[in-house]
This record gives sequence, structure tokens and C-alpha cells, in this order.
Amino acid sequence: MSLRPDLAAVADAVPAGARVLDIGCGDGALLAHLRDTKSVDARGIDVSAANVATAVARGLSVVQGDADADLADYPDAAFDMAILSDTLQAMRAPAVVLPELVRIARRAVVSFPNFGHWRVRGSILIGGRMPVTSTLPVSWHETANIHLCTIDDFRALVADLGLRIESAVFLSAGHRRQRLANLMAEQAVFVLKRP
Repeated sequence: MSLRPDLAAVADAVPAGARVLDIGCGDGALLAHLRDTKSVDARGIDVSAANVATAVARGLSVVQGDADADLADYPDAAFDMAILSDTLQAMRAPAVVLPELVRIARRAVVSFPNFGHWRVRGSILIGGRMPVTSTLPVSWHETANIHLCTIDDFRALVADLGLRIESAVFLSAGHRRQRLANLMAEQAVFVLKRP
């Protein structure tokens, strides 16, 4: 099975044999890939009962829950990696969730669509409307996104929270890029850890 480019970048950041919690794991595609290719101890949590059922049908250990509230129930350092893939923008309290990720795991992988990408900026500037793009495929009134951010916004929040960025990958049209990331990257994948 081939992963989307952003999920492949997330998978690249996860070491073989790690204990992993995927928060907002969806149908479990990433967790199944990690289990099958990297022999990780794969666990997940998702708010959707349908997604949980699909993930469990894949043989994964996934529970239904709300990451905004339920992460507090996990013990410190229970995992090697916590994954928040394409979910940050749907969290009610990102500034609360990010410290929780690095509390329950040694490292956290966080990916999100970059609302600073030039197509997003152009859609608002020229068209006067919220964008619909390959990484933001639905109209503003259908999206789960409630906290839109740019790469620079995310970096500032991480600094304000006293967390450390260990590495970052930026994607545009599925390809990795490093220069002018806040303007040119459609998606970002960060690995965070405690200071």
C-alpha cells in the first residue's frame, strides 16, 4: 500500500519497533503501515466510531476518544512517538494538545496543511474566498478545520510553549522542499520533543 506523501514523511520519522500512539488515526492506514513495515507497537485514538471500526478491522488497537480531552488520561512517557497527522487544525486547543503530546511520548510528529502557502494567500487576495486545494479539498463550511495556521505560526507556538523542534519536512505537490517553506510548502511535518 502506498501512503500519501505527508503520511510517508510522518512514517519516515518513526523508528522501527517504537511504541506509537496515533491521535486522530482515521481509518488506521498509517498505523497499519507502521505495524507492517516497522514492527511498531501501534495504538490509536479517533473521534469517529466508523474510523475506529475500520481500524479495528485492520487488526489495530484503536479506541474512540476525543484528543482534546482524553490525552490527559495517558501516563507520562507511555509511548516513544505520538503522532498528530493532519489533525492539529481540528483541535479545539492546540496550545494544550502539543505539550500533552510530548508529555505522553518522548517525541511527537505533527503534520498540518500550511495556510501560508501561496495558493491559499492568492485565493484570498485575488478571489476574496477561502481556498479549495488538493490539501484543503472541501469548502470552508464543510471542513473540520477550526484553527488555521501557517508554518511560521506553528514555529511561534512551539517556541511560546517551550518545546523544541528536532526536525521538519515541508511538502509541495508531494515533493520535499526546504527553501521559503512558509510561502511554498503545502504541508509541514515537524518532530517535536521536550527541551
